[in-house]
Amino acid sequence: MDGNEEHGNSFGIEVILLEDAQTAPCCSHGPTLLFEKVCKGREKGRRFYACSACRDRKDCNFFQWEDEKVSEARLLAREAENQSKRPPFTHQEYWNRFQKFASLPLDEKLFCQDCQILLLPGEHSVHSAHRSTLITAAQLKRPSVLLRPLDNKKSNAQYLFTERSAHFLLDTLAGLGYKKMLCVGTPRLQELIKLRNLEQKHQPMKSLLLDIDFRYAQFYSQDEFCHYNMFNHHFFGGESSSAILKAFLRDSDKEKVVMVADPPFGGLVKPLANSFSRISQAWKKLQSSDSSKADMPMIWIFPYYFEPRILACLPSFSMLDYQVDYDNHPLYKHGKMGRKQSPVRLFTNLSPSDIILPKEEGYRFCPLCERYVASLNKHCAKCNLCPSKDGREWNHCSACGKCVKPSWKHCQSCGHCALPDHPCTSSQVKEGCFNCGSPQHKRKACSVKYTDSYWAKASGGEKKGSHPSLLRSKTKRKSGAARRAKLLAAKSL
Repeated sequence: MDGNEEHGNSFGIEVILLEDAQTAPCCSHGPTLLFEKVCKGREKGRRFYACSACRDRKDCNFFQWEDEKVSEARLLAREAENQSKRPPFTHQEYWNRFQKFASLPLDEKLFCQDCQILLLPGEHSVHSAHRSTLITAAQLKRPSVLLRPLDNKKSNAQYLFTERSAHFLLDTLAGLGYKKMLCVGTPRLQELIKLRNLEQKHQPMKSLLLDIDFRYAQFYSQDEFCHYNMFNHHFFGGESSSAILKAFLRDSDKEKVVMVADPPFGGLVKPLANSFSRISQAWKKLQSSDSSKADMPMIWIFPYYFEPRILACLPSFSMLDYQVDYDNHPLYKHGKMGRKQSPVRLFTNLSPSDIILPKEEGYRFCPLCERYVASLNKHCAKCNLCPSKDGREWNHCSACGKCVKPSWKHCQSCGHCALPDHPCTSSQVKEGCFNCGSPQHKRKACSVKYTDSYWAKASGGEKKGSHPSLLRSKTKRKSGAARRAKLLAAKSL
């Protein structure tokens, strides 16, 4: 049955996290996630499995109802398809190839740009019709520059830290005494650590890269890279890869470990938080009894408008004002003004006062909040905090009892602050909560059940690909503002 089944009053899809992921069927990206169509008034919809890593079914068309009986022939066909999408070599084979490649003369070191693979001499003729280029030893140490970034915004778009952001993260964490860094989806940090170790100008640091891009297996040994899906905590290398992570997480007083994760911005927060929590739990089990109660030190890099969702899943985290920027992203650049600046921030369970943000970039220390903030993030005596989330100076609204964006104005009809040209709604036409039906609050503030739906848009900003496929309506759904405006127009006739 097609996944585009209609439910008249449906408004979104909720992810259901299973304690035992082994019960879920697998696509080429590992165990799928279980979803449920959530309907207005708490009516339950039918559950189904879909890909954990792709939100567009053109990229991964896996779909199966939870209660569906799958034939043996279909299971065999599915397994054959999954096998066909696996990397052409094992990790050990990739590493053997790399060692042979590194020993070749410079004029034989060819990289196929079409296939994105290092070529050994016997393979040159097979790729003769492809675009290929000679690479140097220096390029071989910068795979994130050599490899073409994946650019499908709906599944696996890769944005790579600028030198500014990468050096800041590494300098800060090294200054806090961390000797091991678990790099989850941060290949540029991994290679910067290795380059610094070669220079021998800094204290050596160990690193392990977990990434869904198997191409990095060409450049790193099994102890340096694991093919990993952070949306379902799946190791493509099986138990051997999982054992590598556990071995890396074993630390001592001299080798503290920290995790830095940079997930695709389109990914659902709930599955990501679950994977990161499982890594933290594995770390806890390997610690002494004195430190087993603490959480693993982590930094999660994500846009600021996901703050409520991240803190709902990981209450010990807090958001810092530091703007992360990317080399190959047209918008996410530090230093731009207003809404054009990067919305990407650091979420961490480290003490905010320990993360010293650079004064030369306009950050300052707020003694009342005990953390570093952006220069325009002025402390509000009434709110007793530095309220700005987007780098602009916010204004306090006495009627709302909180600080709001400078472009917002208080609307007497709505009873809250909004953009001056917003579709004004009165209390008579307020839709209320989609979750429980109460007119007294919205779904986000509902105490009945917190949902993490696919369709819910983050407030502004481009998404950096990857969460499972939507169930699309046959007719385009109007936005809430458009529906309310239409209702008001009808009432005025």
